[in-house]
Amino acid sequence: MTKKSGNDTSRLVYSSESGRICPDCGRPVGACICRTARVVPAGDGIVRVRRETKGRGGKTVTVVTGIPLDEAGVKSLAGELKRRCGSGGTSGNGIIEIQGDHRELLVAELTRRGYRVKLAGG
Repeated sequence: MTKKSGNDTSRLVYSSESGRICPDCGRPVGACICRTARVVPAGDGIVRVRRETKGRGGKTVTVVTGIPLDEAGVKSLAGELKRRCGSGGTSGNGIIEIQGDHRELLVAELTRRGYRVKLAGG
């Protein structure tokens, strides 16, 4: 038998039955109730589209930030934008990355969907 002190910081982080566990509410991440209140990041309401090459071996990536959606919405939008561009990419933490330089196409598509969009960077 082990004793637990009042300031014990051990907690369950993964279960082979249900996967990752939310550190705040202790439920599986898919059924987390504590993160639903803070899913939309605070921002100025402007979606920014920029081109990046640093740290990518010279490869160009178009980065979309500031999307006022939750993680599921960002993931869904990323899939639609990748199909529209005919390119691969990824999404996470409210950021969408699409392989290649598709700034003009993404600005047009996001504007058509009702977002306020700006080209960022140089």
